Amino acid sequence: MDENVNNFFFEKNTVNDISTEEIHQLNNYLQVIEAFSRVSYMSFYIIDYQNKNFEYVSDNPLFLCGHTAAEVKEMGYDFYFKYVKKEDLDLLLKINKLGFDFYEKIPVAERKQYTISYDFHLLNQDKAILINHKLTPLFLTKSGKIWKALCIVSISNNTESGNIKIFKNGTSEFWSYDTRENFWKNERKIKLTDREVDVLRYYAQGYTINEIADKIFVSPDTIKFHRRKLFDKMQVSNISEALSYVTNNKLL
Repeated sequence: MDENVNNFFFEKNTVNDISTEEIHQLNNYLQVIEAFSRVSYMSFYIIDYQNKNFEYVSDNPLFLCGHTAAEVKEMGYDFYFKYVKKEDLDLLLKINKLGFDFYEKIPVAERKQYTISYDFHLLNQDKAILINHKLTPLFLTKSGKIWKALCIVSISNNTESGNIKIFKNGTSEFWSYDTRENFWKNERKIKLTDREVDVLRYYAQGYTINEIADKIFVSPDTIKFHRRKLFDKMQVSNISEALSYVTNNKLL
């Protein structure tokens, strides 16, 4: 295996022996993954930490950088060394270690409830595209190590690499990593009012400001007021970024 690829793997995220009982977890799960890929607009892949490669790569071109899904699967982690610029590759290596250090402190019974999210640039046809990765465990070993993980790839709604966050499913809390001070901050998701939810849902359906105002029986200026409050609350500058934010943070 290429020495560069080994940089992604260390004692905490390397799986060695898999028992028969652990293998029984699989039960043709790839058929479900393939079905999901046919109906999703996002790109995704599965990491196998035992074999240190990609077990599955979807056909969505966002992640492929001009290659076929089969070619990217064959490249495995070498893909990153070819299509991620140096500074972001260093960031990925750092995130890899940070995530597993955090993960090791989570009770084993809760480990499947966590997802890590981060942004970096892919070099696609000489253009640097900022993408978001969300990675969550699929299967664990008896000792609680991640055996296989699912990674969802989408266009980032941020402007710079990083934005490292860990979310716990079913709760409003999350952790963001301060890359300057090098520590995790425990935070809570923003709360949307019922009116803000209404405004966002109608925007997502393609309605204009005047049409939304008619739908919820208020003036267009009131819609503009709610929109400004949403932008301030999410720290975004337009409605597209706001919709990306609520989608990524499961607020709608």
